[in-house]
Amino acid sequence: MTTLDDLPIRDDLRGLKPYGAPQLDVPVRLNTNENSYPVPEPVVEAIGKALSAELRDLNRYPDRDAVALRADLAEYLGHGLTVDQVWAANGSNEIQQQLLQAFGGPGRTALGFTPAYSMHPLLALGTGTGWIPAARDADFGLAAADAVAQVRAHRPDVVFLCSPNNPTGTALDPAVVAAVLAEAPGMVIVDEAYAEFARPGTVSALAVLPGHPRLVVTRTMSKAFGFAGGRLGYLAADPAVVRAVQLVRLPYHLSALTQAAARAALAHRDALLGTVAAIMEQRDRIVAELRARGHRVADSDANFVLFEVGGDQAAAWRVLLDAGVLVRDVGLPGWLRVTAGTLAETDAFLSAMEKLS
Repeated sequence: MTTLDDLPIRDDLRGLKPYGAPQLDVPVRLNTNENSYPVPEPVVEAIGKALSAELRDLNRYPDRDAVALRADLAEYLGHGLTVDQVWAANGSNEIQQQLLQAFGGPGRTALGFTPAYSMHPLLALGTGTGWIPAARDADFGLAAADAVAQVRAHRPDVVFLCSPNNPTGTALDPAVVAAVLAEAPGMVIVDEAYAEFARPGTVSALAVLPGHPRLVVTRTMSKAFGFAGGRLGYLAADPAVVRAVQLVRLPYHLSALTQAAARAALAHRDALLGTVAAIMEQRDRIVAELRARGHRVADSDANFVLFEVGGDQAAAWRVLLDAGVLVRDVGLPGWLRVTAGTLAETDAFLSAMEKLS
């Protein structure tokens, strides 16, 4: 059988494995930060009607600029945003890839503060952008002074900030974003994939957008909206940033069906976002219970929790899997990550954790 080594693949891709978490058939899957609640039936019906209305015209290309969808997204985000400040694509990963195509590339670098979202260095690799791993504090925090010092030392063309951060879960103080913006010579991308789950009082980087044309805030409908299968991500930024990514986006990259489904979901956002409070309750329950049992746990503003198991996290992962609970080994020695799901899923996870005592 032909292997990758038999093909003239790029040297920097040799030996790598594709991104992805295990998709195993187990009773409780809490490893990919999906929303555990199914789409409510009234929303299913609304999305079905929206898709049906598009079927007869599938012989035609969709609106390549997704103007109506972007207008809906701008209205959802608020902050005075307009349609020309919003862009949409197939998940926030594609949004970030387009940003690196426009502002990164050969001879340029991107910097991220690790541990953070593991797709960022892969997106950099795929776009020929050099990757610089910068450091977080021992408790996974990121102080403005430390962030600025590392940006000053490396002078990257693109800086990635995650708020809330994946896999640690904690949101950034807007002062960190402002400080990095003041120091960075290029673009600053704040990945807010989990923003809807942030604890009360957490300020979004959207509040920092006015007057900062090099700032981009990326979001997704995969998590809080429970729209992971719909694949819809978006950004908010200065209109010039939107024009820049339009230079590199593929023609008609968002299908008519994706646009219609996403618009229907946004129109019923109250129903879809109605599960957020319940998920946050289970997240906080996981944090409190694990700490009460003596585990070290990172603060979380997301729909997941990073917790320390001590010793070999891969062995701990297997113990939980054998108990029917799939969590995520993010490659951080001694730590695992669990998605906050339903009450029953949390019960199952906490019960399985007793096997690690």
